[in-house]
Amino acid sequence: MKSREIMALEESLGHHFQRRELIEQALTHSSQAREVEALGAGSGSSGGGDNEILEFLGDAVLGLVTSEALFHRFPEFQEGHLSKLRAHLVGQRHLLRVAEQLQIGHYMRLGRGEEKSGGRNKASLLVDALEAILAALYLDGGWPVARDFIVRVIVGPELAHMKLETSAIPVMDFKSALQEALQAKGGPQPVYALVKEEGPEHKKTFTVEVRLPEPEMGQFVGRAQGATKKRAEQEAARQVLEHLATLPGGRHPNAAKDDGAS
Repeated sequence: MKSREIMALEESLGHHFQRRELIEQALTHSSQAREVEALGAGSGSSGGGDNEILEFLGDAVLGLVTSEALFHRFPEFQEGHLSKLRAHLVGQRHLLRVAEQLQIGHYMRLGRGEEKSGGRNKASLLVDALEAILAALYLDGGWPVARDFIVRVIVGPELAHMKLETSAIPVMDFKSALQEALQAKGGPQPVYALVKEEGPEHKKTFTVEVRLPEPEMGQFVGRAQGATKKRAEQEAARQVLEHLATLPGGRHPNAAKDDGAS
């Protein structure tokens, strides 16, 4: 990666790396690392040149910082409320928006195959790279640097946007909200179907569809991808809730009450 590109990213992150190899690794997808190894340029290395191990650490750092921030900011909230907020803040949908705002895709190092298949715009790759960057910030600058970035860029702006002090907590468990919405209409429950499962065993992507049970509710089909089946189901359920809100007498899912369940 060119020095000026790293400097531009450092400016966006608000941190100058003393160990530049950390940020380079955080941006290196496994396709690029394997490609380098195949060409013989990675001989003698331990095979840890991609960002997967950093992603593992970054996910943990993100979870702890987010939990700490919510604990101190909303001491009056029940555990269930806090859990739903955390799930939203560390979820793929929100992290993808942050990664796109930081233009992470521009800086990622991808193998030729992944590049051709549009890897710079893939949600899973962007979120993985963002989490790896969090680990790089933690390893290079310590806890204060990682915490400051997460609170300033990931947690704080979203909480301000949600205006939790003056409004109800929005729905984070979309599956439960959809179930309640359909029960209120006296209808049967939605049907979830796993339609695709791809990728290596340790890094699969799941595609899930959810269909409305009755024709009068429309022929809408929610379809979403996720790193787990649960994540994909949640996003697909959110899409169906958005559809229901457009029907006569519908209510936007964010207006639904939160029952405090985790």
